[in-house]
Amino acid sequence: MHDDPAAETAPDSPVDGAAPAAPTLFDWEFATDPYPAYAWLREHSPVHRTKLPSGVEAWLVTRYADARQALADQRLSKNPENHAEPAHAKGKTGIPGERKAELMTHLLNIDPPDHTRLRRLVSKAFTPGRVAEFTPRVQELTDHLIDGFAARGEADLIHEFAFPLPIYAICEMLGVPREDQDDFRDWAGMMIRHGGGPRGGVARSVKQMRTYLVELIHRKRDDLGDDLISGLIRASDHGEHLTENEAAAMAFILLFAGFETTVNLIGNGLHTLFAHPAQRRRLQDSLAAGESELLATGVEELLRYDGPVELATWRFATRPLTLGGQAIEAGDPVLVVLAAADRDPARFAEPDTLDLSRGDNQHLGYGHGIHYCLGAPLARLEGRTALATLLTRLPDLELAVDPNELRWRGGLIMRGLRTLPVRFTPSN
Repeated sequence: MHDDPAAETAPDSPVDGAAPAAPTLFDWEFATDPYPAYAWLREHSPVHRTKLPSGVEAWLVTRYADARQALADQRLSKNPENHAEPAHAKGKTGIPGERKAELMTHLLNIDPPDHTRLRRLVSKAFTPGRVAEFTPRVQELTDHLIDGFAARGEADLIHEFAFPLPIYAICEMLGVPREDQDDFRDWAGMMIRHGGGPRGGVARSVKQMRTYLVELIHRKRDDLGDDLISGLIRASDHGEHLTENEAAAMAFILLFAGFETTVNLIGNGLHTLFAHPAQRRRLQDSLAAGESELLATGVEELLRYDGPVELATWRFATRPLTLGGQAIEAGDPVLVVLAAADRDPARFAEPDTLDLSRGDNQHLGYGHGIHYCLGAPLARLEGRTALATLLTRLPDLELAVDPNELRWRGGLIMRGLRTLPVRFTPSN
């Protein structure tokens, strides 16, 4: 989704008695393990101004208390028009291609009252009750994907499992016909493959997706169903004033935000469990005993420990404010570093230790405030189902490569692996 990471230039060595030099940010070494750098920022520069790989300057917020405040602060707007930079820079702060494709009017780019109105239209599709009704279908999709590689004894769990599962799930919720879902898989795959590379490939996929969604909205007007796009059309027809662009943008962002976060939840979660065999055994023993408590708390801990969203999406100061002792000017971009906040020792005991039974775990993995992730119930369902089914059906699952050979996708907002090759005893 974002430009190639490029190293931030570290300042000169400090004079005696001063804090050590800031770590290098956004190079490939940082992408592999950003947590030591975030620990430095929390201690020495908790609200830190930096130049991002795209050339945009922004504030990074790394402490939990500051992060929680920023996520709910109404002085920080989601609307990119509040960015003080010239127009050519505004396109560097969002999803590539969304501006040209006229897909800007979605939940990640708007504030109340429009945000309140649009969120209300789709929130009923993601209630715990509605998601619970979808549980059997998520289990069917999970088993079907595992059936595709179980007899082989090896697989790439990103491309063969973690990636297609949420794509097919959100397509079904939106009402994308089965025969068109592979097109969505291809477009989403372009976003994954080019997540740390040129924005052009992603922009083309965004444009194709928008063209398709507008056509689908027109087709569904004559054949409304029980799906989310039909619900958006009904709302528009009943006076909610949902424009065609808003409907297409809403469908787009639900697909976009609804798949990559879950890809990374499953991929990062498995990677973490491979690196913590004792915790993994606890979980597998619990699942074998038919228990669900450790799975539920375990998914929350995996979200906290190495979650799918590294930085919350962009915010822009609408007026001068102070955050974490730093003066922020109107128009300044602010990025809340969820990955840093969720390892803050001021909020979490032993934050760098994985504890699947952690009780007090108010992590920020899905945000906070009015922009709290709408699809969190669905993502949790998919994460729990995917991990439990894999660990139960393929109990001796293990990495097929040295952990040091794994590569993380470049980018700014999301954190996820490019591939996750595994091996296991073949099964039917």
